[in-house]
Amino acid sequence: MPRKTWRAALAAYASPSTLVLLLLGFAAGLPYMLVFSTLSVWLREAGVARETIGYASLIGLAYAFKWVWSPLLDQWRLPLLGKLGRRRSWLVLSQTLVILGLIGMGFCDPQKHLSWLIAIAVVVAFASATQDIAVDAYRLEIADDSRQAALAASYMSGYRVAALLATAGALFFAEGFGSTGFNYKHAAWTGTYVLFGALMVPALLTTIFMREPPVPLRTQLQAGRYTFMHQLMSVFVLIVLLVSVPAMFTQLYNTDFAGVLFGDMSPLDLLLEDRAFLRAILYTLLTGLCLSAMGRRGLAPVLTPINDFILRYRWQALLLLGLIATYRMSDTVMGVMANVFYIDQGFTKDQIASVSKIFGLIMTLLGAGMGGLLIVRFGILPILFIGGVSSAATNLLFVMLADMGPNLQMLVVTISLDNFSSGLATSAFVAYLSSLTNLKFSATQYALLSSIMLLLPRLMGGYSGVLVEKFGYHSFFLITALLGVPTLVLIAVHWFQERRREGPTPADEPAPTPIPEEL
Repeated sequence: MPRKTWRAALAAYASPSTLVLLLLGFAAGLPYMLVFSTLSVWLREAGVARETIGYASLIGLAYAFKWVWSPLLDQWRLPLLGKLGRRRSWLVLSQTLVILGLIGMGFCDPQKHLSWLIAIAVVVAFASATQDIAVDAYRLEIADDSRQAALAASYMSGYRVAALLATAGALFFAEGFGSTGFNYKHAAWTGTYVLFGALMVPALLTTIFMREPPVPLRTQLQAGRYTFMHQLMSVFVLIVLLVSVPAMFTQLYNTDFAGVLFGDMSPLDLLLEDRAFLRAILYTLLTGLCLSAMGRRGLAPVLTPINDFILRYRWQALLLLGLIATYRMSDTVMGVMANVFYIDQGFTKDQIASVSKIFGLIMTLLGAGMGGLLIVRFGILPILFIGGVSSAATNLLFVMLADMGPNLQMLVVTISLDNFSSGLATSAFVAYLSSLTNLKFSATQYALLSSIMLLLPRLMGGYSGVLVEKFGYHSFFLITALLGVPTLVLIAVHWFQERRREGPTPADEPAPTPIPEEL
């Protein structure tokens, strides 16, 4: 693909779609923070126990499993609201629920109606996750691959600003309205959440007036293959599988097989008296039913997008999934311990907050914008590789900071470059995931790929504290930098394959042999 000029690259930010994605990103960032970090502060200020606050954090599972109901957004048009179009109708529904939910949360005092507050927060989380699915699908369908990074950068800018406003800003408003750690006032939090509910209205108006992406004929035919009940059944079967399979192995682990093999317990006693074994049998039957022919038919709306991805890329799908699963490994694993590291180094909370919120936010936005610009100019894979290199390399700055102690200037440099590389890498990665997605299944496939992106890094991040305790911060940051190497190898292999498939570029082709004048 020939390179575009810098003017053409800058023009990617001049389209109305960029402003639309900025507002939609803002709408995505507000509820996410308000049902997590800000809600936790509110609950603690109201005197709710830490254990309860920890359980309330499970609301986040709505975002981790949003791919489960994503086929509904691809293949079912809402009644009445469906007149707005496939994407806008789901956005209007989800944004309306978020607005009403945030206002409803505000009127629930956790000291009197904690269960109602949590229940409404769950509704807000599911509506917000649904909004994320619809926004991602909308972004994929309104622009080609070369402009995806620019749209992603605009979306990320709105998201980051909303995240800052919904965390530090919300605490500022709650305290300004009269609620402090020493003098809790429910009315102050009511005003705060009602205010943020009102801040969602511009995004709702944007959704109503923005253009609906055209739906190709093949997508319309695909959507007509499954009825609403069939799609709803697929979601139900998938949820049962997600619950029954882990529960089956857990109950088998708790079953007293040792008593049968080495003790006096008979198999009949195991069957009649061991409740864990009986529950394991029940979960095994549920799993078998879901994997039977009837279950596979029920899962067809979910399996069809997965099957499409495998058929398009065949054996190369393993390479792509490996790249996706490891791309954010380096910075995600490191990020789990970043704030703990700052505290252990001796930095004050004011220093950490000031540097991360001011320098971190600005550099993330600059990195995201630069990523979008460079991708339009040079293509996705070169910038994806640069993003991978910079994400791993900036972890070496943390190695240096670990050896320098609480050096504020080095903290500014480290956080600034780390956030710049994170913004650049995220823009490149979003554009890359978008290029892999089939527009027939844009909502489902993107939700699945983005879930795979975080699965392995989050699992490894859970052991980051163990690594720090065993090796210390210096070696830990060095290990996280090395975690980026496998990704770079996979990108290089993929890049080499793409160049071979596309053939030589005009610059690589030999010059034609000049024809002698006498001929």
